[in-house]
Amino acid sequence: MSTDIESILKKYKPGRREYLIPMLQEIQDDLGYLSEEAIVKVGSFVGLSTTKIYGLATFYDQFRFVPSGKVQIKICHGTSCFLNGSQSVIDKIKEETGIMPGQTTRDGIFSYEIVTCMGGCNNGPLICINGEYYTGVKAEQLPDLIKKLRFIIEND
Repeated sequence: MSTDIESILKKYKPGRREYLIPMLQEIQDDLGYLSEEAIVKVGSFVGLSTTKIYGLATFYDQFRFVPSGKVQIKICHGTSCFLNGSQSVIDKIKEETGIMPGQTTRDGIFSYEIVTCMGGCNNGPLICINGEYYTGVKAEQLPDLIKKLRFIIEND
């Protein structure tokens, strides 16, 4: 893992803070999250304390500090999806997975996050599972969907 971080940092000039966000984005794209090791290495590279790097990264909701699950679910909770029942979808996902948004199940299979809008306002509630979109999702559909996804991952 550390060699991946090192190779990413080599693309940038040391001590250049203006590249901090792109560095963090690239590391997260590569690793799937920002590890403690990554934050320490980036801090050393740009000459900032790990506290400042972490503080900056936590300001933006795009950064994750725990690995994502193999099945990554995004639930739209924008106004239109909310009015069409996205809260019940969120509640059912929480119930079925046993985790809160931004967390990953202990077995590493599921993680989910709530997003503001995915642009499918007339087809909500909308969820995205590993890049595949599902429209008009109802809470009652989720137990079977999650069971099916778990089966696929466990038997892959």
